[in-house]
Amino acid sequence: MLHTHEYPILEFDDAPVAKLNPEVFAGEKLSAHKLVITFFPEVIDALKASGEIELERVISGENPVYLYHFADRKDILITLGYIGAAACGGNLDLFHAMGVNKVMFCGGGGVLDGTIQVGQLLVVDGAIRDEGFSYHYVAPSRVIYTDTAVTERIVRYLEAQDISHLRGLVWTTDAIFRETEAKIERRRAEGARIVEMEQAGCIAVAQARGFDYGALIYGGDDVSQSEWSERGWRSRKGIRHDLVMLCKRLLDEI
Repeated sequence: MLHTHEYPILEFDDAPVAKLNPEVFAGEKLSAHKLVITFFPEVIDALKASGEIELERVISGENPVYLYHFADRKDILITLGYIGAAACGGNLDLFHAMGVNKVMFCGGGGVLDGTIQVGQLLVVDGAIRDEGFSYHYVAPSRVIYTDTAVTERIVRYLEAQDISHLRGLVWTTDAIFRETEAKIERRRAEGARIVEMEQAGCIAVAQARGFDYGALIYGGDDVSQSEWSERGWRSRKGIRHDLVMLCKRLLDEI
């Protein structure tokens, strides 16, 4: 049923079937149902070069999507995420149609609290929905939350392994160049600790389709100060590799 509204983005239709559905493009099921989505291309390249991952499938199109499986764990897939909720969330919906039902996401984001160090992990409890994609999957709300049971299992594992972490909300935005001072202050006051571009959309797809999803975001650049600081966050190769391997292990826990 379509719930009409003055603003189109708030017109939510809860019909589960659309005119075009991901099953149209899914083809044969993947060989595995567990997936790591990472935003670290150099980690993917290194794993390919060392033979630790092998090509599973190429999803053809204007921007081909490459899915790999781990050589030592062929039941776990890995892929490079696309930037933005629409691209990353759309691909996630397609992956689910291809058989994926357990997903761990790892990426980086801009810290809204300057005390969060580069590389510090945030377990995502939910996202402030300041994008458009999620509103087509889940009815409008200010915040969308991850599945509590999945998030608690992630936290228990990190605690058992003595892995330092934070947990809390992220702010998902479509517009990297419109993170204004006033918006940053408001989102921080609402409890967001990191700003990024995918979580609201990915969480919404997982909710709407009914599969397990968890996310770890590490502290990257700093948008909390009077001037933006890059903090060399993309050069932390060790952190990024270890985060991918951590998500691989977590897929056995969620």
